[in-house]
Amino acid sequence: MTTLDLPAPARPEPRARFRDLVASEWLKLWSLRSTGWSLLLGAVAVVGFNFGTAWDHYRYWLQYDAGSRAEFVANGMALWDAFTYNAAMVLVLCSGAIGAMAVVGEYGSGLIRTTFTAVPARSSLMAAKVLVVTVSQTVFGAVVAGASFWSTQAMLSARDIGLPITHPGAARIVVASALLAPVCAVTGMAVGTLLRRSAPTIVASVLLLLLLPAVLSDRRHLTAVLAHATPLHAWRRLADAGPPVGEPFPWSPGGAWLVYALWALGAAAVAVLAVRHRDQ
Repeated sequence: MTTLDLPAPARPEPRARFRDLVASEWLKLWSLRSTGWSLLLGAVAVVGFNFGTAWDHYRYWLQYDAGSRAEFVANGMALWDAFTYNAAMVLVLCSGAIGAMAVVGEYGSGLIRTTFTAVPARSSLMAAKVLVVTVSQTVFGAVVAGASFWSTQAMLSARDIGLPITHPGAARIVVASALLAPVCAVTGMAVGTLLRRSAPTIVASVLLLLLLPAVLSDRRHLTAVLAHATPLHAWRRLADAGPPVGEPFPWSPGGAWLVYALWALGAAAVAVLAVRHRDQ
């Protein structure tokens, strides 16, 4: 056998670049019909809750007495309609579920085994998935928060009680409502990475993001501290146009922003690190 007949040495498979992983996860997310429909239905529900509240104030405005009208205007209560608590709960539920399904959907179908076989760098792959979900949910949150603010204030402006985005506290409400979506989505991803099954993940996400904040009272110091450490209570603090009134344990907007950051970073770390040594 001559040297020309010798087989060429096998070339090592090049490692996938992070941007390629991001592109792959982006295509994977948007190739599912459920993604678009979930975002559309979630957006309609969130904006609909806010618009319905503003519509009630518009419809019955002339039936309020003069004192109630003056109080509504003086306290900037139009901002309460910009993004309501009910709408925030719907946003938490929708974003948490979408984030969770971005992970458990692959576990349920078995596609995750193929994915990790093709890309052994599990942490890099999960980091790309976290980035894609975070970006898509941030855009989703910005759209629903902006649409809610515009539609509600446009409705109330017909009674000359709508407020502009430059009004003190208005921009903060919009930004806080928009960022609530990615925070909850990444949290759902972390829960899904740990549990890896659809039903337990959805239940755990609801318990963690909705039911736990609901049962924690802010009337005692310990439960108030625990409540303040949840994203939903952080949103309530940021959505409050003025300083807390009548709260026994008030806290600052800076603390609420910190809660957002810690939940997002902590959940992302759990999602990225939990897949390193676990069997799929």
